[in-house]
Amino acid sequence: MSATPTTPAAPGTQGPAADLAAPAWRRVVAQTGFETRMILRNGEQLLVTVILPVMLLLGLVLTSFVDLDTGGASRVDFVTPGVLALAVMSTAFTSQAIATAFDRRNGVLRLMSTTPLGRGGLLAGKVLGVLAVEVVQVVVISGVALALGWRPDPAGIPAALLAVLLGTAAFTSLAMLLAGTLRAEGVLAVANLVLVLLTVGGGVLVPADQLPGPLEQVALLLPSGALGEAMRGALLDGAVPPFSVVVLLGWTAALGSGAGRLFRWT
Repeated sequence: MSATPTTPAAPGTQGPAADLAAPAWRRVVAQTGFETRMILRNGEQLLVTVILPVMLLLGLVLTSFVDLDTGGASRVDFVTPGVLALAVMSTAFTSQAIATAFDRRNGVLRLMSTTPLGRGGLLAGKVLGVLAVEVVQVVVISGVALALGWRPDPAGIPAALLAVLLGTAAFTSLAMLLAGTLRAEGVLAVANLVLVLLTVGGGVLVPADQLPGPLEQVALLLPSGALGEAMRGALLDGAVPPFSVVVLLGWTAALGSGAGRLFRWT
């Protein structure tokens, strides 16, 4: 009697095909490398994530077209934390929202979620890819700032890294919420518009207390303002303001919950 043929297991399920898959951590590492290369090899993404923040840093430090009250600190010491915060926003929010939205529109998310990588592995790879790009951003921007005379408070560097992680969590959650609910073209427009608005009036580069009128109070409650205040507090004063931590955690919880409930893979 001949043996009954077996049907191969579908990708992402238990069975012979799943048994041949690489361990989960290796799948996530491979996806992380792919996500990182996709951002750094894309000319438009590279412009937004690295080149523009460096140009902004040079412009704000070497010129005085923006009047800033540095509170006695040197201009480069005052400006650099905000530029680093903006770099985190550009990668964790704008780049990730746009890339994920177009992957969703093109069916990439749906296909990848059915592979042994799975939805959890795919999301982990995206988040770790964002962190890898941020490492590159921090190294490049910090190197330019140091060449310009930047002298951060060494005691605040661990606090600044904590602020980067909190900001990444909040803005990645926002990116996933937009990418999973709006059309790709809508995400492209909204993500870029939001980044511009937050840069101009969100307390990132210019502290909330230097913004006009009601913008001061609004900026303190925005994730952009909280991240800017956290980075300045860490690198200028050696500690992150507790209120900024609370605001970033609150936005992460709210946006993450919304993304978890509303995100559509197709």
